[in-house]
Amino acid sequence: MRVEGAAVLLAAILVYGYLDYSWWVFLLLLLWPDIAILVYALNPKAGGVAYNLLHTTIGPLLLLGASFAFSWPFATQFALIWFAHIGMDRMVGYGLKYPGNFKETHLQKI
Repeated sequence: MRVEGAAVLLAAILVYGYLDYSWWVFLLLLLWPDIAILVYALNPKAGGVAYNLLHTTIGPLLLLGASFAFSWPFATQFALIWFAHIGMDRMVGYGLKYPGNFKETHLQKI
């Protein structure tokens, strides 16, 4: 899973660079999916759901499809950043969360 995450991260970075998008936007938005961690402070179960929703590839895939269908270049850029974040997390061992415990993931206990 870590190698797959690294591959997703690398692919997202390569496509992002190929499309000549802004690197400062990449750095600014790279960690945006981690906003779900704040939901843990309110409710651990809801935090797990929010985290998992923002850390699966379904979201960026749907966004990428919409960006192609409706010619939204920023959506393509945003989807690539989102893919990069997910790949980065998987590469370092962060997985999807089990309900109520931030440190237990489908990959390992953190």
